[in-house]
Amino acid sequence: MMKGLIGKKIGMTQIFDEEGLAVPVTLIEAGPCYVTQVRTTQNDGYSAVQLGFEEAKPKHLTGGQLGHLKSNELPPLRYLREFRVKDPEVSEGDKLNVGDIFNAGEQVDVIGTSKGKGFQGVVKRYGFRGGPKTHGQSDRLRAPGSIGATTTPGRVFKGKRMPGRMGFERVTVQNLRVEYVDNDRNLLGVRGAIPGGKGGIVMIKEARKR
Repeated sequence: MMKGLIGKKIGMTQIFDEEGLAVPVTLIEAGPCYVTQVRTTQNDGYSAVQLGFEEAKPKHLTGGQLGHLKSNELPPLRYLREFRVKDPEVSEGDKLNVGDIFNAGEQVDVIGTSKGKGFQGVVKRYGFRGGPKTHGQSDRLRAPGSIGATTTPGRVFKGKRMPGRMGFERVTVQNLRVEYVDNDRNLLGVRGAIPGGKGGIVMIKEARKR
């Protein structure tokens, strides 16, 4: 069965459970999504469902995108994402709401793009402790230290942890509990934090490692 939606991160808040305990939740505007394409093993070599989310002005889409959506009489949709599923049980043109897909108490995986931190040093990027604060050091406190050996091997190995761009990567957070579902307002509340900033686009899937 198709268990996935595209959503937009709204922000974090807290709700109270039956015992009166505060539960931290992230609110996601999940759907409504439209089934823009159903891929089959016979035609495409694999089974998947492509969903579209958030209506946009036609001028913001390319001609190819508009034609792709027009074939199923769908409105212009800003975001398209694909979900691998064995038995889709949906048809092209279907509209999916959050209440049809998820229920409170289920476990989900959330995929998003982490916040970009720009160019960062090794202390912030990897948690290096840096050099000593004493013994005459003047500018080595946050430096990486030695990055290699001498004549052998005579080079720096690939993958060496060094300063560079940090964040803005695809991140998956697994096994988050669905705490809240509001079908009327297309809201989904999951326990804990998810990647990215407010307004970021995320994919919500059925948990793989339950």
